[in-house]
Amino acid sequence: MAVKVIGLMELSDQTAFEQYRSQVGKTVEQYKGSIEHRGEITEVFWNELSIQAFSAFVELHFPSKEDAHTWAYSPEYQSLVAIRNQAMRLTLFGVAI
Repeated sequence: MAVKVIGLMELSDQTAFEQYRSQVGKTVEQYKGSIEHRGEITEVFWNELSIQAFSAFVELHFPSKEDAHTWAYSPEYQSLVAIRNQAMRLTLFGVAI
């Protein structure tokens, strides 16, 4: 079963974000994934879960839950976490499709 990985981001450092963004795609592709969509949030219609503010999102696609999990915990992706933490706050979750 394929999985979409959704990231909700609140950007804090544009320079660090560009550095992260220039490298993260290679890690996704290495684990059979692809970046499907990126964008800015234009409006939040409801926030009944009271999640923190976010200004951007990313949608990744992986062939399976296992591929998504392996990518998220891979040494290649983990090596970007320090840059990611400087660039943004992130909520990342998988959705079975």
